[in-house]
Amino acid sequence: MATFIEKPTKIESVGSLPKIIEEFIGRVNSKTEGVSIAKMRSPSGWIEPGQTPEFDEFTIVLQGSLRVETLEGTIDVMAGQAVIVHKGEWVRYSTPNVEGAEYIAVCLPAFSPEMVHRDD
Repeated sequence: MATFIEKPTKIESVGSLPKIIEEFIGRVNSKTEGVSIAKMRSPSGWIEPGQTPEFDEFTIVLQGSLRVETLEGTIDVMAGQAVIVHKGEWVRYSTPNVEGAEYIAVCLPAFSPEMVHRDD
């Protein structure tokens, strides 16, 4: 039988400003360990600590733009574009532009605080 997800669970964010994280599928909302799918809304000026996660992260920007910094360079991902950050790759996300960003993040396996390995 299909599993109906009535509503997401709001997850506390990490970063310089509050960001809204609504987990639809993942360890918290659906008890799913294989994948997490969340809708994010981050304000202008938001930046989170760098991290080296143990999961692949697939991100689709719906509105605004998301800055993705890696050791190889910086990518500004605009609405209608996507980016993949591979497990074991250092990354830092931010929304420096005035419009902030709204985006969908998919993590394989599912996101967990123990697997993200944020910088000190």
